Amino acid sequence: MVTPLKGDAASIPTNAEARKVIDAWDPASDEAAGLQCKAYGAPAIMRVPGRLHISWQDETTLKIETDAGQQTRLFHFGGQVAHGAAPTWQGYSTALWEGSAPIVNPPVPFGLGPRLGARSRSLEVTTTQLRAGYLRKNGVPYSDKAVLKEYYDIFSEPNADTWLMVMTVVEDPTYLAVPFVTTSHFKKLADASGWDPQPFTAR
Repeated sequence: MVTPLKGDAASIPTNAEARKVIDAWDPASDEAAGLQCKAYGAPAIMRVPGRLHISWQDETTLKIETDAGQQTRLFHFGGQVAHGAAPTWQGYSTALWEGSAPIVNPPVPFGLGPRLGARSRSLEVTTTQLRAGYLRKNGVPYSDKAVLKEYYDIFSEPNADTWLMVMTVVEDPTYLAVPFVTTSHFKKLADASGWDPQPFTAR
């Protein structure tokens, strides 16, 4: 992925406060401060080109690993709430299944199937307790007050290709004039032969 030019915030509904940060962005300063991963936080990571590995960490925690930046996200089911946890790049995510429809033979897409039983559902995830980061690698900011909402859906094409669609909604009273909405798609692969986690890069 090519880093956009400094100052390029096209399609992102930034406000005047964000523009100050965008104009002052200096990747060398981020590297010197050990903040190269600011563009790999939860509000941005699903837009970074790469592969996902999805599995269940335990009975109530879904784990998503990214090969881009070697990030790990944990989705907590059952109403679990983090108490006093410090903000992190991936924050704290609560998840629930929404919308259901009975099906005869439940598929096992992206590792989700075993917990679906006989039902196919969309997944809704809300992430808070975020450490301030970037929506793009060129310094377009989100603050530690940002709230991330995501909606995960699975669909198949007539040729049997299976896709995971993720709609991402970032709300940030500090740097966004209105919610920032994007959609990303991931194709299910036959095996893990292409899985090659790489550390994050600043540029």
